[in-house]
Amino acid sequence: MSDNQQATPTEFEGVDLADAVFWGVNLRGASFRDVDLSGARVFHAQLSDVDIDGIVERLVVNGVDVTDYVNSHDAWYPLRTMLRPTDTAGMLAAWDELDQRWVATCERAFALGDAAMHESVNGEWSLRDTLRHLVFAFDKWFSLPLLGATGFTPCGLPNSGSAGFAWPGLDREAAPSVGEVLAITAAQSAQFREYVATVDLDALPAEIEILENGMMPTLECFYVVLEETFEHLRYAVRDLAVLEQRHRCVDISWSPRGASL
Repeated sequence: MSDNQQATPTEFEGVDLADAVFWGVNLRGASFRDVDLSGARVFHAQLSDVDIDGIVERLVVNGVDVTDYVNSHDAWYPLRTMLRPTDTAGMLAAWDELDQRWVATCERAFALGDAAMHESVNGEWSLRDTLRHLVFAFDKWFSLPLLGATGFTPCGLPNSGSAGFAWPGLDREAAPSVGEVLAITAAQSAQFREYVATVDLDALPAEIEILENGMMPTLECFYVVLEETFEHLRYAVRDLAVLEQRHRCVDISWSPRGASL
C-alpha cells in the first residue's frame, strides 16, 4: 500500500452518510443495523439472498409497491411502527401494547414450567436473563437520566459489549429468581407509565447525559426503552417457539398477531 492510500473502512458507526452515492461498490454480505434508509434509491443492483427487517412505509421493488403486502404479512405490524411516538398518547399506547405482549409471552413460558424460564436456546439469553437485561437497559436509559436514580438495580444484566463498564450498583454475581425479576420489571413499567403520563415532553431538555454513551437527545431515552423492549420481545418469542417444541407443547404455531392479550 502506498503512502497516499488509506485502508478502506470495514465498519461505519455513528457516521452521517446522508446523500452519499455508492457507484460500482461491492456490498456483498454487508450488514446495515439501526440505519435510516428513508429516500434511498437503488438502481442496477443485484439483490440475491437479501434479508430486510424494519419499518416499511413505502417500498417499491422493480416498479411494484409491495408495502401493503409486506405489512399485511408482518406478524409484528403495526407494533413495530409505534416505537418512535411524538406525543404522550402514542408513548403510552406503545408501552401498553408492549406490556401486554410481554405478559402473554411470560404466561406461555410459565406453562412449560419454571425451568423453561432459565433455559437457553442456541446459546442466547434465557427468558429470565432477557428480562434482567431489560432491567439494566431501563436503568441506563430511564431510571438514572430521567428519574434521578444514582445506581443500577443489582440484578441487571448488561450486554456483552458493555460488560466491562463500571456500572454503579450492579452486582455481577446476582442470581435472582424469576419472580424477583418480574417484580422489578413490573415496578419499572409502572414508573415509565407514570412518568410519561405526567411529564411535558416538550419541556424536557434537548439533550441528556447517558452513562457510556455521553450526551444524547432526550427523546432517545424513551425510544431506546421502547425499542429494547420490542426487540427482546421478538427474541423471546422466537426462542419460546423452540422451547415449546422441546417440551412438546401443542401450541407451536403461535403468532404474535393472533395472540390473545
